[in-house]
Amino acid sequence: MAEIKVPELAESISEGTIAKWLKNVGEFVEKGEYLVELETDKVNVEIISDYAGVLTEQKYEEGDTVNVGEAIAIVNENATGAETTAPSEPKPEAAAQPKAQQPVMESSQSVNANPAPVSENTEGNGQRPIASPAARKLAREKGIDLQSVPTADPLGRVRKQDVSSYQPNAAKPAAKAAPAAPAVAQDPAKPVIREKMSRRRQTIAKRLLEVSQTTAMLTTFNEVDMTAVMDLRKRRKDRFFEQHDVRLGFMSFFTKAVVGALKQFPLLNAEIQGEELLIKQFYDIGVAVSTEDGLIVPVVRDADRKSFAEIEGNIGELAKKARDNKLALSDLQGGTFTITNGGVFGSLMSTPILNGPQVGILGMHSIKLRPVAIDKDKMENRPMMYIALSYDHRIVDGKEAVSFLAKVKEMIEDPESLLLEG
Repeated sequence: MAEIKVPELAESISEGTIAKWLKNVGEFVEKGEYLVELETDKVNVEIISDYAGVLTEQKYEEGDTVNVGEAIAIVNENATGAETTAPSEPKPEAAAQPKAQQPVMESSQSVNANPAPVSENTEGNGQRPIASPAARKLAREKGIDLQSVPTADPLGRVRKQDVSSYQPNAAKPAAKAAPAAPAVAQDPAKPVIREKMSRRRQTIAKRLLEVSQTTAMLTTFNEVDMTAVMDLRKRRKDRFFEQHDVRLGFMSFFTKAVVGALKQFPLLNAEIQGEELLIKQFYDIGVAVSTEDGLIVPVVRDADRKSFAEIEGNIGELAKKARDNKLALSDLQGGTFTITNGGVFGSLMSTPILNGPQVGILGMHSIKLRPVAIDKDKMENRPMMYIALSYDHRIVDGKEAVSFLAKVKEMIEDPESLLLEG
């Protein structure tokens, strides 16, 4: 028997959550084959099997927390790929039932002569029902007692679909009364859904709270006339795509503008370490990406050395990896400054929260046509964007912050200058 252990993940990660078992108990696993998906604070990691054999035990269920170095599964190297029925937990003996009570099921699989339904397995003997890890996780999230979930499985195993289709308010046999609820009964006219927060969402909540409690965060605003950038994109976008096979967006302009402003105001590219300032002379710009599990910030490395096409290409690749849950830990570590674009969701104005330990974050917003005074006699409708800079007032003064944002505005409104100063 060989143990599958949680490998070293990264210096700052010591534990994770079982997100999904990719192999079931009884299945044959090749050496190097993916066995389980582990959700960490930052990314999901697929753990491979270092051994070939039959998976005989899953020590943890989906949703359980495991530590680095901990054994999470057992693989029998001596077993072959033939059908194996070793369960992940022992099954108690069940008395034979009359034929009329046997579950009806159309299947080509062979079944036990004495199948053990969940109600027989669990009633009165204090043992847990036989259920898949996914079923246990869903039951916990919905607050459902697995002992009350019927199943058509010939071995009495409760599956995820059984829990999904189970109606808790359906009539139950009189012989098995529902346990008393530990809390006040929920008003059926006011239904609620109780869900466990994912590990990533818990981490996001924790980090944002830490930032708000440990920094002196302040936000300053400005507005940018996007006319010049939009005209430049309109003229150049087709040729740009033909040459570089990537679309010219707004993010490369703002990334270049941020780098140019950081070079003039270096304290916004710093962090506090104890009683010292660590002023960074490199420019790894984090770009916030929204995923189903929450906001994450992959990093464009050495943005000051990259062309517009390289920046757009990097951002596109990182965004795709983020949405496909394929980011590596190295993609998320070491950013010096962050840009977030709430405008893609329609945000007109916001105060972005710092991505600690960084001391600055730029917020972009929706572009809206607004009347602008060109001079004292002339008004024009211009595409305008509000931009926001949140900064740590412990090391960045208001004058620096306002000047930084004004510099970003200046460079966006004169995009040709980005080729010289970015």
